[in-house]
Amino acid sequence: MFKIVVPNQISNHSFAYICVLFYEAFMNVLSKVRAIERMYRDLEKDVQKFRNHSKINCVANCVKCCTTSRIETTALEFYPLAYHLYKTGKAEEILEKIEQDSSSLCPVFNTLSTEESRPGCMFYEQRGLICRLFGDGYSVDKYGVKRLTTCRILKDEFPAMIENANKIIQNNTVGIKSSDYYSKLQAIDFNEAHRLYPIKEAIRIAIETIVTNFYYKGNKAM
Repeated sequence: MFKIVVPNQISNHSFAYICVLFYEAFMNVLSKVRAIERMYRDLEKDVQKFRNHSKINCVANCVKCCTTSRIETTALEFYPLAYHLYKTGKAEEILEKIEQDSSSLCPVFNTLSTEESRPGCMFYEQRGLICRLFGDGYSVDKYGVKRLTTCRILKDEFPAMIENANKIIQNNTVGIKSSDYYSKLQAIDFNEAHRLYPIKEAIRIAIETIVTNFYYKGNKAM
């Protein structure tokens, strides 16, 4: 269980100073959340534009990318998710799940299939940058060739569509360069944007960062 420890023996002056530092850190973290949210809104517009041209969409009910092992990502891109979990009172629940679950899967991935839900992301609107770019973003190899970053399933089932999408990207008609969005993430917090963790650990760090900052601010989520 996540715990925040406050020293028992500390002067009032020192404690007040620490509170000021955490308040400033909180405001900084909250501004990062807002900046990342704005970036995601811009990305969604770019994704829609690309899909309108390429006609590519994920296979219905496919969760292959969510169950891929050894996904490494930043904690920073999951700040909006952590903030949402805090606001909705689910942060502690997810932290406990992370602590108790021995698998390496994303902790907000629902593995159960019921009448009310199917396997998939439980907080899709707050998903991270790596989740948003996969299948829609492209990378550039050392020869300058642009290629869509997508899964084997789409490549095998829709080869002609993937080939057409790569032509669209290569001709600069439209496309989402993944590294451009990671550069935008770096502009929000350069250090955090370079720290990669297994996705489970990244989400834990994001949640603990948000919860800690709100704890020391002493107010409800804004």
